[in-house]
This record gives sequence, structure tokens and C-alpha cells, in this order.
Amino acid sequence: MSEVFNLETKTLWSFKERGDWGTHKGDYPGNWSPFVPRNIILRYSKDNELILDQFLGSGTTLIEAKLLNRRGIGCDVNSTALETSKNRIEGVNGNNSIKLVKGSAKNMNFIKNESIDLICTHPPYSNIIKYSKDIDEDLSLLNIDEFYESIKEVSKEAFRVLKKGKYCAIMMGDIRRNGCVIPLGFNVMNLFLNQGFRLKEIIIKEQHNCSSTKYWEEISLKKNFYLLAHEYLFVFLK
Repeated sequence: MSEVFNLETKTLWSFKERGDWGTHKGDYPGNWSPFVPRNIILRYSKDNELILDQFLGSGTTLIEAKLLNRRGIGCDVNSTALETSKNRIEGVNGNNSIKLVKGSAKNMNFIKNESIDLICTHPPYSNIIKYSKDIDEDLSLLNIDEFYESIKEVSKEAFRVLKKGKYCAIMMGDIRRNGCVIPLGFNVMNLFLNQGFRLKEIIIKEQHNCSSTKYWEEISLKKNFYLLAHEYLFVFLK
């Protein structure tokens, strides 16, 4: 980044500019702004520590890890995501080790117990953006009950691989079905709490630059509902 970067100090985050430094691009469906992992990595980790993103997507978190002199492990069930991430991460200057693995966040047997210094990830939501047509373990294809069962397994693995006294940051939003809100965010939060994590922070992130906003604004007025314009960033402590 050429401009001065200031860490967020409050629990309400809003990034009107998505962030396009390094090799970041906004062309991958549902990827988060690099301002999010940059804030988390700088606040909750140190130089050369090991960062995990088990829902790698286009590699935003590990691009930031490399830019910020951290090591990284990323995994995804989608080969296209892994190839995209590989190309973008390799385009960043830095000598720290970044390892990419094709695998599921529900079974990270390639990671040792209590070996990760920080988890920073943005899982897919249940049946919103579909990242594949038929890939096994693709959470974006699951119905609500299947999604919760999978996230439960994800939370177990996250707890296993994270060092004691370290942090796990997960971004999750709510969804709407048949005109009513399903509190996906808080239900996922409770699954992680049930696993043994403690809740350090709940951060509210305002959503910007959604291409379908105008379309949904017109429908929301006709059908009398508010647009969901925020996501939760839960920071857990082991």
C-alpha cells in the first residue's frame, strides 16, 4: 500500500474502497476486502508467525500474510480457487513460506495439533453464492442443516490446529429466506463457542459495492423488508 494504513480501533468497520494494492482483485465472487485480513493479521499476529485460511478462495488472506511478513497455509476444495490463489500469491514479493493444499476445512490432517498462530478466514454461506456445481465438501452447495453440521466440524478442526492463547477470526453474515432472516452469523458463532472458543470481539462490517443492490432495493420496497447490509467478524480466543 502506498497510503498510510491505520488500524481500526472500533467494532464498526466500513471500507468504501475495496483495496487493490499488491495483487488483490475484486473479481472473485464473495471475496472479502483485504482491509479485513490486514487489520486482523496486524493486530493478532507477529512477524513470521503462521496464518491459516482454510477457505482460501482467491487468496486474499495469504496475499496479506506474505505482504506483512507472515508464513501461511491455505486450503480449499476448489482447484480453480487454488490456482487463482497460487498465481496471485506468487506475484507478491516476499520470502516467507506460503503453502497451499487441496483439502477440506473439516479435515485438515495435513496440519499438526496446536501449530497455527492465527486463523483468518471467510467461509461461504449456505446456498447463496455457489462456488461449484458438484464438488464434494463445498459448503456453498449445502442446505441450512447440512451447513451447520459442516461448520461444526470446521470449528472442531480450527480448535485442534490453533495454539492456546491465539485467535481465530471468522466472517459470517445472515441470510433471508421467504421474507424472514435466518441468523446464520450468530448460529455459526454459537457453534464455535460450543467447541470451546471464547468470544473476544464481535465486529460489524458494512457491505459496499454489491452489484445487485439496486435490483434488491426495488424488491425490498415492494415486499417490505430491509436489505441485509452488514456482516459479522467474530474473533475467538482459544
